[in-house]
Amino acid sequence: MEPELPGGEGGGEAAEEGLIEFYGSFKEMFEFFCKNSTIHGTVRLVCSGRNRMKTAFWTLLLLASLAMLYWQFALMFSQFWAYPVVLTMSMDSEPKMFPAVTICNLDPSRFELVSEQLEQLELMAEESLTFLYGPKASARLARLRDRNRDRDRDGAIRVQAWANLSSAGFRLSHNFSLVRMWDPGAGRKHSRVGFRLCNSTGGNCFYTSHPSGMDALLEWFHFHYMNVMAQLPPGLPRHPQHFQDLVYSCQYDGEPCRPSDHVHFHHPVFGSCYTFNSKGTDPFWAATKPGIPYGLSLILRAEQKEHLPLLSTVAGVKVMIHSHNQTPFLEHEGFHIRPGIATTIGIRQDQVNRLGGNYGRCTTDGADVAVELLYNNSYTLQACLHSCFQRAMVQRCGCGYFYYPLPAGARYCDYSRQPAWGHCFYQLYSRLRNHRLDCFQHCPKPCRESLYKVSAGTAKWPSAKSQDWVRQALRHQNGYNSSSSSSSSSSRDIAKVTIFYRQLSSQAVHEAPLLSENLLLGACDWLWFCFFLLGNTSHRSHMLKYGWEE
Repeated sequence: MEPELPGGEGGGEAAEEGLIEFYGSFKEMFEFFCKNSTIHGTVRLVCSGRNRMKTAFWTLLLLASLAMLYWQFALMFSQFWAYPVVLTMSMDSEPKMFPAVTICNLDPSRFELVSEQLEQLELMAEESLTFLYGPKASARLARLRDRNRDRDRDGAIRVQAWANLSSAGFRLSHNFSLVRMWDPGAGRKHSRVGFRLCNSTGGNCFYTSHPSGMDALLEWFHFHYMNVMAQLPPGLPRHPQHFQDLVYSCQYDGEPCRPSDHVHFHHPVFGSCYTFNSKGTDPFWAATKPGIPYGLSLILRAEQKEHLPLLSTVAGVKVMIHSHNQTPFLEHEGFHIRPGIATTIGIRQDQVNRLGGNYGRCTTDGADVAVELLYNNSYTLQACLHSCFQRAMVQRCGCGYFYYPLPAGARYCDYSRQPAWGHCFYQLYSRLRNHRLDCFQHCPKPCRESLYKVSAGTAKWPSAKSQDWVRQALRHQNGYNSSSSSSSSSSRDIAKVTIFYRQLSSQAVHEAPLLSENLLLGACDWLWFCFFLLGNTSHRSHMLKYGWEE
């Protein structure tokens, strides 16, 4: 049975068709396209040609369908070009090395070369305490200063090679005295304490104020301390430190630590520091089993000598757990170990792997970062930020911040050479803290980073019943010698810390593209398929209506 064409007669003799046919008009070509296309609504446009209302309706429906299709395309491409990521987590049970551990005694040393200036600074601190809280508050500090003066005759760090480089020409400035500022609307109980800073012309002044007088006094002391310590020559040798002055006992995995297991450095605020397993290449530090018996066990001297009591108000030992070949930034991380306490610290290692590229900027080893590091260790975000800030200090303020390494040819700031460096520093540091300095744009995160999550527990150690024999054992085996005659005081000058893996398996976090190129192409194909499927369904229903199929 021959299909009967609508509006015409079937059974006619078919015209001969050529290999390539050209249409006589655009209308014929459009009609052929509409009759043979499976796009939704095009058939209705032609077949409803005599009914303008139907033609308009199907025209609007076709345009709306195309608009919806391309709207979906726009949504998918905008999401793709936003480069979102999804986090996937996995567990890794491969053997690992024990992390690097840094400990500091919180007792910075005094240098004989600037001992006179440090004594003057302590006198100024006594005056500030008297001004803020009365004479009783400064009495204790005066006794400590007298005790330090007697002890410094034998214990200060003397450097004969630099005897001709006296800092007698440097004088502490009294232009930065602490003042109390009252808020007229808050009453006399609410005040702020700080000191005034101005630029090189004496203008644009502001106060570094704190609601706590203690915080203001510590910041004021640190500010003057940096100016004093800047007088020391760059190549000044450090006082020889002995490992036994801080660590009475050291064991890892039940074996005693070796002299090659730690490296020493001196921090201007946190004092004498030692880093265990700094390189992470010695098989001795391979983690074999989880648990307290297989970790690092230390018995530490936690006595506060109070060489510079206003640099730190904390007694004990500073501890930081970090990755290998990484500079320990103790002012930003780490925790304190209390004297007379046994602390157990369980750690778990996490790995973070970032995609980088369009999915977020990161660096593999820092070689592609515009900031040249001032530290001789591997790249970290904190090391890059410190290096960037120090270079900005040298460029804008003309000198370097004392607590950070110096670029080549630069000098540390002090107000005898740069009277307004404090004004420049505090403004620059405020911009860094508020993320308005371009260092955060120049310093990306590492693409691969190890993080250590810690959980700690504490207990009194040694106990009242065991402290006598513990002290005797330490005295005979480890050279322990308490500076206090009372047993209650001597039990508070030692501390025990044990650091161990809670589990050897680590958690790895990986970034993966939420919408990759393959997923994007697949989604586009699916939308086109749905569009043509609807069109084909409409076309088929139209053919059945007119009897095109048997």
